[in-house]
Amino acid sequence: MVWTFAFGLWGLARQNSVWRDEAATWQVAQRSTAEIWHMLGNIDVVHGCYYLLMHALFEWFGPGTTTLRLPSVVATGVAAACVAVMGRRLAGTWAGLAGGMAFGLLPAVQFHLQEGRPYALVAAGAGISTLLLVTLLQGRGRTVHWAAYGGVVAMSGLLNWLSLLILPAHLATLAWSGARRTVWKRWAVAAAGATAAVLPLIVFSRSQASQVSWIPPLTWHMLIGPAVLLAIGGIGALLDRPRAGRLSVSAVALPLLAVPQIGLVGLSLVQPLFLDRYILFSLLGLALLIGTAVGAAVRAVGSRRPGAAPAVLPVVLVVAMAALLPQSLAKRSPSSRVDDVLAVASEVRRLQRTGDAVVFVPTFRRDTRAVSPDAFSGLRDIALARSPEDSGTLGGVELAPDRIRAAMLAERRILLVTDTTRAASGSATARDRVKTSVLRKHFTAVADEQVRGRRVTVYERRPAG
Repeated sequence: MVWTFAFGLWGLARQNSVWRDEAATWQVAQRSTAEIWHMLGNIDVVHGCYYLLMHALFEWFGPGTTTLRLPSVVATGVAAACVAVMGRRLAGTWAGLAGGMAFGLLPAVQFHLQEGRPYALVAAGAGISTLLLVTLLQGRGRTVHWAAYGGVVAMSGLLNWLSLLILPAHLATLAWSGARRTVWKRWAVAAAGATAAVLPLIVFSRSQASQVSWIPPLTWHMLIGPAVLLAIGGIGALLDRPRAGRLSVSAVALPLLAVPQIGLVGLSLVQPLFLDRYILFSLLGLALLIGTAVGAAVRAVGSRRPGAAPAVLPVVLVVAMAALLPQSLAKRSPSSRVDDVLAVASEVRRLQRTGDAVVFVPTFRRDTRAVSPDAFSGLRDIALARSPEDSGTLGGVELAPDRIRAAMLAERRILLVTDTTRAASGSATARDRVKTSVLRKHFTAVADEQVRGRRVTVYERRPAG
């Protein structure tokens, strides 16, 4: 845990950059509880519990990149600790230590280790619930452990209901380990209770399914990553040396790695949902299997040269960190994300003049204003009809296209805040088309700055005639 926590603090501010997904967390966390509830009825209900948690943290500690990302750092440390404990119980001290330290080094984990989104918290919940299951299967648990198991699975599901894919993974572990009938019954009760707790969220979130309409359909090349992970996991499982009558690493780790991956692929055949962050928690299984492989290496070296065995893990860590250093540095740079909401705010502050107007294309680029309101204090948002807070949305509600056109034609100078070509996403709406058309036909660009995926262009009205 300490290792992963320290690893997460390295470059936590990411050069004071915040990208669009984190900006959603930032702006919602600063709203009142009533405003958050209002918004969840329209959008992002799937992240409702996470937003309420971050609202409390922003209230206590104030907004900032540290408050935004530190929960993910702590959660990843908890997940790594769970891997270490499970690995030690199932395959020995070296396997546990190696697996726990490997978890934070995995590239996908490094990305979400410092991300102001809920996926690291879900991984922590998956780690705790799996550790509880291991405890119960080893005969160490009591009724309170089953209650805790169901509660943790439910809480993880409320953070992201796709985390319920851990239940079929645990089901496979029960079958693989030959669990007793009483264990099956108690697991079924706990799993049913957790599912029932999350079911209302699943049903209501289906009404907001358009939010994930941008996810592309499943293609063969999208399966390359899961296939590689499963191949690595299979190699780790082959190195597992289960003892008769004892729960094995393979019985826990391989289903944890494989079942969520396969399950998300299956769901994506019905509706495109395949994003690796939704099943980040499956990498707990990969870390366990990596730890098993390192533990096997320690035993092999120790059988020949006992004095050299303790050096195996440090050597493996040094080699892994050296190999992953370019990745580690890249994940901690602003360029690792598609854009930077904060960077363009300074350009807006520098380029604006008293009396200027501002428009945003698309509407969601208004997140720059939500995160950095001081930079826009002298600008009039002429397309906005209802603010994001009042309308219960992330981007606000804008005027009708004809009214936007009239408002723009009444201005002398307009600042356009938009994406660079690299960061652009989604199709243009009628309102966006009107904005760009009016600027192109009636205004001249006099300044244009692009920084970290965002762009601000200053337009001045052409003389009449």
